[in-house]
Amino acid sequence: MNKLLLILIALPMIGFGQQTYIPDDNFEQKLINLGLDNILDDYVDNINIYNTTSLLLFSSNISDLTGIEGFVNIHTLAANDNQLTNLDLSNNINLTQVFLTNNELDYLNVSTLVNLTRLECNYNNLTSIDLSNNILLEQLRIKNNNLNYLDLSNNTNLFALTLSYNFLTHLDLRNNNTNVNPDLRNNFFLYCINVDDTLYSTNNWTYIDPQHYFISNCPLSLIDEHTTNKELLKVRDILVRETKQTNQSLFYIYDNGTVEKRIVIE
Repeated sequence: MNKLLLILIALPMIGFGQQTYIPDDNFEQKLINLGLDNILDDYVDNINIYNTTSLLLFSSNISDLTGIEGFVNIHTLAANDNQLTNLDLSNNINLTQVFLTNNELDYLNVSTLVNLTRLECNYNNLTSIDLSNNILLEQLRIKNNNLNYLDLSNNTNLFALTLSYNFLTHLDLRNNNTNVNPDLRNNFFLYCINVDDTLYSTNNWTYIDPQHYFISNCPLSLIDEHTTNKELLKVRDILVRETKQTNQSLFYIYDNGTVEKRIVIE
């Protein structure tokens, strides 16, 4: 009986005695600066981070956020201006706000963040992101990325949306298109946009490109890679700038509305 009592008393101490692995020295140094750690040894005590609700990591030269999964109670993560290339936040289910602008992200997992209301990840390299489970999302800003497909039909609470300077070819805004005036400018490969109320979008959306139009059921893709009778209008690089340079990925824009992606090597 006494042994059992001792075990039960010791269990909380054992749990809090565990550590979380932090391999990125700049990440750990930031935790030291924040008073959450005291020695640069690739580990942080869980007892020190368990009650952390806000983690601000601006401009800290961090390239790896391994260990973020140990911050199980954070509501806000701000890691703008770092060097992150991929990030999995699936263990941080209490997050409501995430700020990741100006990194190098090509992968971001927020699929389990059912309480997320605000996501900002401008100036990254994302080609896709799954937001279907983030039904409470109110503000979404992903400008200057490489997005080509985005379905926001489950995100019915959106009132702020910025997707400018991407490579979108498919965008679904059904179920919420009367809530927002989205910024869709400089998506030169986007033509048809899925909406519920085509008249509302036509009359009220002001931050769009001339070729954008609205219907309730767009084809999956309007990029035609087959040879047809068409005239080349413009050549743009991956930053959607007009260019005459080769030896890079290029987008050829034709007069019939089709776009071809080519890699030219001399």
